[in-house]
Amino acid sequence: MKILVVGSGGREHAMTWKLAQSPRKPILYCAPGNAGIESLATCVPIKADDIAGLKAFAIQERIDLTVVGPEAPLALGIVDEFKKAKLKIFGPSKNASRLEASKIFSKEVMAQAKIPTARAKSFDKVDDAVAYVDRHELPVVIKADGLAQGKGVIIATTREQAHEAIVDSMEKAVFGQAGKQVLVEQFLDGEELTVMAFTDGNAVVPMLPAQDHKRVGEGDTGLNTGGMGAYCPTPLGTAELREQVTREVLQPIVDAMARMGSPFQGVLYAGLMVVKGIPYVLEFNARMGDPETQVVLPLLKTDLLEIIEAVVEHRLDQLTVEWHDDKAVCVVMTSAGYPGSYPQGIPIHGLSSVLTESATVFHAGTAKKGDEIVTAGGRVLGVTGRGTTLKEAQAEAYKAVNLISFEGCHYRRDIAYRAFQR
Repeated sequence: MKILVVGSGGREHAMTWKLAQSPRKPILYCAPGNAGIESLATCVPIKADDIAGLKAFAIQERIDLTVVGPEAPLALGIVDEFKKAKLKIFGPSKNASRLEASKIFSKEVMAQAKIPTARAKSFDKVDDAVAYVDRHELPVVIKADGLAQGKGVIIATTREQAHEAIVDSMEKAVFGQAGKQVLVEQFLDGEELTVMAFTDGNAVVPMLPAQDHKRVGEGDTGLNTGGMGAYCPTPLGTAELREQVTREVLQPIVDAMARMGSPFQGVLYAGLMVVKGIPYVLEFNARMGDPETQVVLPLLKTDLLEIIEAVVEHRLDQLTVEWHDDKAVCVVMTSAGYPGSYPQGIPIHGLSSVLTESATVFHAGTAKKGDEIVTAGGRVLGVTGRGTTLKEAQAEAYKAVNLISFEGCHYRRDIAYRAFQR
């Protein structure tokens, strides 16, 4: 069986790594992939958003199944294009992907489905947004409507910051077209939780609950990033809370999308804020999270390929998905300067010395330069440790991190600290 994984980050490395463990021994391709994925799959130099190029490759190579990692190709309609060509593909349609691609659309569907979320109002004129913010309690959250690679959310603690965020997004176009409309949202004070789920448009199977660390600095300080690390399962995500999230969030949104004629098939990601025991939706994503995938998939016992096929073939309700009892912690190693500008092409040392059963290095922004592996992005590596306890998993992750180095390397030393505070 030939499988094509679309994408080039740590999430796609984890997905490819998991698919490579299938007893069915699939032949794997990844477009465009990275230096770590190369050891598991044939990397193909086609960009993730080159839909025509990916479709032509899938037809030419007689690919049996395509698995989409990132959000951009989903928002561009890769699933619709592949289905038109009778190609089997895992991921939601362009219409269903609007749950992530438009925060305003997502809020409208949540309102219809009576899903708990922060109060919000959308604007397409700067003056109207500024006037509304001037009457709004602080802090206030300003969100770009479209896809902004995890950087389109600003928590403003002063009116000046809120004004600046609105002008940056709508007038200065710092997020491009994604920020032409904004959402002004109530700030929720609680603890964040990620619950991802497999869904075939009808049945919903939640994954283990994870928590990621978005801020660049220890103690969750500094700028927001794409994610500095994650751990799973989080003690916050009790069995009761997971059941509540499935009942009040995941199943209602899947049912609402089906009623609208845009059934959601693939992975649904719910980014939640738990306030006094109630899970409020901060955002939906139309794919697996990064770095959450790097801690959730290592704990998946059931063959990922079996699950993906059950989703694609609308028979998820016939499958029992099982999990290991272990814990996992992922520490992200970034380039100097991230999430701002950063250098590239810096040699990475010590990768071959991480040879333990309890630690896996997922490549995110890496490339090959001759015989060397070098940095090629802001988030460079995701180092995942596994253990019977969270403390053990954390220790394994940092043990492996300490064996790897590259000039200017930055990582947080407190990943999973919230679990220990509890």
